[in-house]
Amino acid sequence: MQILILSMSFCILCYNFFMFNIKLKELRLEKGLTQNNLAKELGCNQSMIVRWEKGECEPTETYIKKTALFFDVTADYLLGIEDESGARIAQPKYNIGSINNSNINMK
Repeated sequence: MQILILSMSFCILCYNFFMFNIKLKELRLEKGLTQNNLAKELGCNQSMIVRWEKGECEPTETYIKKTALFFDVTADYLLGIEDESGARIAQPKYNIGSINNSNINMK
């Protein structure tokens, strides 16, 4: 049970970060760019764009910044923390740091 609770918490925490792959592909397609074109603009390999869009790996802070500047959006938007208008999206109530043995009910 404890593993299940920790796994669920991890999934909630990662949800916003994994929005990057969806936002990246949406923005790239809106601009009519190929993965290769975007890779050249950001200064990385096309294989990185492919992996980011598939959610196979995470971009570094540097590439999140470059992507935000290129598409003229905020990093928070790319990460799913803000919507298109800049309003914050509701965050999970708990974070992994708040979970400890005292609030895990093992029956």
